Amino acid sequence: MRTLISSAFISLDGVVEAPGGEPGYRNTGWTFKHTEFVPEAFEIKGREQQEATAMLLGRTSYQAFSPVWPDMADFAEYKEMPKYVVSTTLTDDDLVTNWGETTILRTLDEVAALKQTEGGPIIVHGSASLNQALSDAGLIDRYHLLVFPLLLGAGKRMFSGTDKDAQKLQLVESQAYSNGLQFNVFDVIR
Repeated sequence: MRTLISSAFISLDGVVEAPGGEPGYRNTGWTFKHTEFVPEAFEIKGREQQEATAMLLGRTSYQAFSPVWPDMADFAEYKEMPKYVVSTTLTDDDLVTNWGETTILRTLDEVAALKQTEGGPIIVHGSASLNQALSDAGLIDRYHLLVFPLLLGAGKRMFSGTDKDAQKLQLVESQAYSNGLQFNVFDVIR
């Protein structure tokens, strides 16, 4: 079974909305506006590209990333990597043609089936609503969380407010940086 890894920039109070400057959110661009850039804190982004064999995105994140990431040197490893977009509304005509093979998945059952295929880790970037649904369905195996020392208040959160049984996590890697960021890797205990 393939490992599904959720990777996120997250505020201390759990907000993941618009870290890079996406429009429509009061605190948009919070990863750059409020925290000094320390290159070593972002080393994980290169490592994720080397380790992942596929990318999974929700519709909103796909529509935000697909016009930009294909031409960015920082994300070159993702260009030819197979991509999967979970959406009930996108069609093949909505997909960009310069970002490698992209498949639309319509349900979480299709995500569960993808996890059963041969291959290496699948990485999820952004995709707040998808992350909540994947977590609630027990489909996420690992979290890569770059925690910013900010309280943002309102905004889309990483985890849902669903009333469910506790889910135990095991910290398998952590690092603190001079700018206050913390990188934490948690495996989901089943």
